[in-house]
Amino acid sequence: MLYEPAQFEPLIKASWDPARVEGAIAAIVADADAAFDARELWPAHAWDSDDWQAPLPLKGLYVGAAGVVWALDALRRQGRAETSLDLAAVALRTVELWRAEPDWYLDFLAGETHAHPAALLFGETGPVLVACRLAPDPALAANLHALVRTNVTNLTDDVMWGVPGTLLAMLAMQEWTGESRWAKAARESASVLRARRGEDGLWRQDDDYRGLGTLHGAAGNTRALIRVEPDETLATETAAVLARHAVREDRLANWPGAPGRSLGRLQWCTGAAGILAGAWDYLDEALVVAGAELIWRAGAHGDEKGHGLCHGTSGNGFALLKAFARTGDERWVERARRFAMHALAQAERLAAVNGRRRYSLFTGDVGTALFAAACLDLDTRYPIIDVL
Repeated sequence: MLYEPAQFEPLIKASWDPARVEGAIAAIVADADAAFDARELWPAHAWDSDDWQAPLPLKGLYVGAAGVVWALDALRRQGRAETSLDLAAVALRTVELWRAEPDWYLDFLAGETHAHPAALLFGETGPVLVACRLAPDPALAANLHALVRTNVTNLTDDVMWGVPGTLLAMLAMQEWTGESRWAKAARESASVLRARRGEDGLWRQDDDYRGLGTLHGAAGNTRALIRVEPDETLATETAAVLARHAVREDRLANWPGAPGRSLGRLQWCTGAAGILAGAWDYLDEALVVAGAELIWRAGAHGDEKGHGLCHGTSGNGFALLKAFARTGDERWVERARRFAMHALAQAERLAAVNGRRRYSLFTGDVGTALFAAACLDLDTRYPIIDVL
């Protein structure tokens, strides 16, 4: 079986309603504003804190305050919602708190190769990068420049922890500042990343894992490299690797997290949604459609996974937008919008059950708001990976 049906639920039968979607996005932003505390930042969901043994408040880009600030700023720049918070001040406060007590990697992952302080999603790079975007400062930028260059010693080659993630940070800083030092640093890191690619076309995440997807593997690493410099040869070779490891059934397709691993997950961090997010423009179009069709047939993630970007309904919905970007077929827009309506309703329902919303970019409500806004604007770019 290509996935676990028990993890999914039927999509709600709600027609696409732009006004309702805009209202839902505004409600998520207003709630995030109201829930913010200058000392505690935002409340943490149990999965985002307890399960990872993280000290509070959470501060990182993946599930902490930096990610919430980034999302609120993105929605504001898109003209979709206006936060009442001083985001620059919040970003600087987040960096201050991180430096006083970094999030979980120092203890929970002590001794692990990927426990590197320069990680984009789980390290200091995320909060500092967001602060540089909102409160540009030469000293802060110098700190970030030194920090991201240290990540070349990290042998976990994925977007979450390693060089591919800090490559994205370097490219963002080059775009924002126009300074050549960032492009130079990106080229240096890209050269290291290319050299560590194995003969099988994959990179190492840990001793026994060589991933395929965007968060942990070849699709994400290739995406980062071709953002530094277009490379048709690399894209073609990665497409062949992904095609070789695709599991196909009745014109549907899914992927394991890595060769030799069990199949079953169907989400952005592991499975077809992540493959499409990273490789949508160079993977064989028939495979793009096969992966998207499986996501559509599966429906929405159930409450255990939820509505978020990483392993929830919104992340899978973004894959349908990628299918539209590749094929130009409007049915994928319609289907993505069905996912958005469900994800927004799911976020409201879970908030009612839990007594509050979830404040996180990749697992929480602001990420779902970004997906809904993408469906309004037909913006197929995935947050962070495609645009910082």
